[in-house]
Amino acid sequence: MAYKFIDNYRERGARKKLVEHLKGRGIEDQKVLEAIGKVPRHFFFDETFWNQAYRDIAFPIGDGQTISQPYTVAYQSELLHVKRGDKVLEIGTGSGYQTCILLELGAEVYTIERQENLYQRTIQVLPYMGYKANFFLGDGSKGIAEHAPYDKIIVTAGAPFVPEIMLKQLKVGGIFVIPVGDEKSQKMVTIIRVGENDFDRIELDTFRFVPLVGDQAW
Repeated sequence: MAYKFIDNYRERGARKKLVEHLKGRGIEDQKVLEAIGKVPRHFFFDETFWNQAYRDIAFPIGDGQTISQPYTVAYQSELLHVKRGDKVLEIGTGSGYQTCILLELGAEVYTIERQENLYQRTIQVLPYMGYKANFFLGDGSKGIAEHAPYDKIIVTAGAPFVPEIMLKQLKVGGIFVIPVGDEKSQKMVTIIRVGENDFDRIELDTFRFVPLVGDQAW
C-alpha cells in the first residue's frame, strides 16, 4: 500500500474545514477538535484515495474493516473525557486513526486488533508518524486484563452486549464507551464505574459500526 506522507497546505486546509464541519455537527470539546485538526488522516489512505480523506465518511481499509467516520471518532473521543496521562484501552485498532487522536489527547494507549494485516500496518505506520502506543494482536472482546485497570475504555466496533470481562478492567470512576446493538445499528453507550460493583449506564445516539468479533462478541 502506497502511503501519502506529505502534509502540505492543501491537506491542512482540508482538516481545518473538517474541524469546522464537526463543530457544526455539535462537537464542542476543543481538545478533540484540535486533535482532529492535527492528525493527518490522509496518511491512512492509499494515495489514490487521498481526496476522500477529509470527507466525513467511513472508508474501507481492507480485511472487511473501515477507517471510522471523523464525526464518529470525535463523538466517541468527546464522551471519553480524556485527561493527560489517562490509561486508555482501545478495542479495535483498525487503521490507527482513533489511536492517534487518543495519543494527541495525552492518553497512554493500549490498543488491540484481531486482524493481523491491520496490526502489522499500524505497528509500522504510527511510529513512522511519531505516535507511540502499546500494540497488541488478539481477541479484543476480552480486553487486555494483564494491563488493567484502565481509566477509560473505548470500543470501535459494534457489540451485541457489554462484555462483563471488560467492565472488570475499568477503574472505579472510569468511563467505558461502546456501541451496542445488532449487526445493522447500535446505540452508543457510556458506562461509568461508580463503585466496585456499581455502574451507571447512559444510552445515546444510533450509529453503525463493523461488528466486534471474538469470544465475548459476535
